[in-house]
Formats: sequence, C-alpha cells, structure tokens
Amino acid sequence: MTTAGPVPHRGAGPSLFRRRAFQFGVAAILVVAIAAIWLVASLQKFITFPRAHPSVQQLAALAAAGGEAIWFDIDGARVEAWFLPAPGDKPAPLLIHAHGNGELIDIQTRSVDAARAAGIAVLLVEYPGYGRSGGDPSEETVTATWVAAYDWAKGDARVDASRIVGYGRSLGGGAVAQLAARRPLAALVLESTFTSIGEMVRAEGIPGWLVVNEFDTRAVLAKYSGPVLILHGTHDQTFPVEHAHSLRAASPHATLHVQGCGHNDCPPQWELVLSFLARNGVISEPVSGDSR
Repeated sequence: MTTAGPVPHRGAGPSLFRRRAFQFGVAAILVVAIAAIWLVASLQKFITFPRAHPSVQQLAALAAAGGEAIWFDIDGARVEAWFLPAPGDKPAPLLIHAHGNGELIDIQTRSVDAARAAGIAVLLVEYPGYGRSGGDPSEETVTATWVAAYDWAKGDARVDASRIVGYGRSLGGGAVAQLAARRPLAALVLESTFTSIGEMVRAEGIPGWLVVNEFDTRAVLAKYSGPVLILHGTHDQTFPVEHAHSLRAASPHATLHVQGCGHNDCPPQWELVLSFLARNGVISEPVSGDSR
C-alpha cells in the first residue's frame, strides 16, 4: 500500500495574484477619481471667488464715508458689512450692494456717492473669507450673508424696509438674486452679471453633479415679480452680452440697457439707475446731473 505523503506548498498562484492586482487597480482608480473631483471643485472655487490682495484694504474709507461697520455671524464666522447712511433723519430707502469677485467693500464707498446724494442709504456687504471677514465663500454662505444683511437692515430705524433694493455687479448679481429669492426686494439692479454659474460650468463638459456653486440668476428672475434693471457691456468677454438678453427674456418686469464697454470698464449709469428707481416708487423723483 502506497501513501501520498504531505501535500507540497504551491504558493499564492496566479488567481490570487490577479485578484490582488485587480484590487490595487481599483484603489488606484479611486484615488485618481477623488483627486480629480477635488481638483475640479477647487478650480471652480478659485475661479468663482478669487480673493483681493490684502493691499486693497482701505479701512480708513469707512470713516471718510461717515459709515459704520456691521458684523454678521455666518456659520460661526464673522462677516463684515459697511452701512453708509443717507442724509437726513428719516427712514430712507436702502441699496444692498454686492461687488464683483476679486474686489472688497473698501473700494466701493465712492462708487455709491450718487445714490447717497439721492437720499438712498447703502449697505456694502462683504463675501465670507474676503478682507477682514472670516469663513469660506460658497453659494450657501454668500446667500446666508446677504439674507442676514437684509434682516439686519429691515430692523434698523434708519431704513425704510419697504424700499430695499438689491444691486449686484458681476458675481454680486448672483448674490443679490439669491437674496431676491428669499426676501422681498423693492427692485433689482444687475450689472454685468450671468445667467447661471452652474450652466457655464456644465457647458465646459463638467457633469452637473460636480457643480459646486449654481447661482442660477435666470431661474430667480423667472419668479421675481418686482422691477429689474439689467446693465451690460456689449464687449463683455467674461459674461457675454447674451447673458443679459437671456436674463431679460426670463423676466417680464426687466428693462435691459447695453453700452459699448467690456466687463470692468463700463462707466457708471447712476442717472439711469436713479430714474429707474423713481419710476418704480423707490425714490420720490428722478435725479438728473452728475452720474459718477
């Protein structure tokens, strides 16, 4: 009778090797996919919210404009706004202002002189993470900031809560549009702004689920019942003038004014803006003259 003896060791074998190679390949693909998602999200954030250089800060401009700093708590971070009162001691209409990306409220005080001269108070609102403000900018935190600014202004005795207007330039148009979707505004002024950041991102071939900030301004205008003034440059290369025409088509209450300029070099149109506000009952009468 013959016995077989012990079974010899055969090693891992090709099947185990293939299984481990497959697992390694899957892990590598996951790492690359996660890195790609992070990169796409980071690029969107950088392009949407480029920060101004610290040298742009001009804190002395607040005192020079006779204003005061207001702070809002947004997701545990303090975000700044500057309130510039209107002349006189009666409750005044208010312009809630949203500047473009790469800017700060510090450099906006003189740009709203015409509004203040017309008897309008101004609230210059900063983006989270910009200038002296803490936090991180996103559609959610930006929207929360402008809502907080509105709620503060509505409770201030110097403001006529029935005559609060949103004014946004470039990215700021998206900010005040989101405010208009959540709080009653007497009017909207959108300068050099866009239809939808999400739409622009998707047009570059990025899938919708990777869009970080939607800022769908056109969808807001389709539902907003108040008057809208849209200002845009025909040579705008950042947001081509087709954006303005699309926004106008979305709102039955919108007026479109175009001029031969680009994105950052359009001259102020305060005479036009103030006439628009007068026609819609925000200020008592049109103001003519210096539109700087």
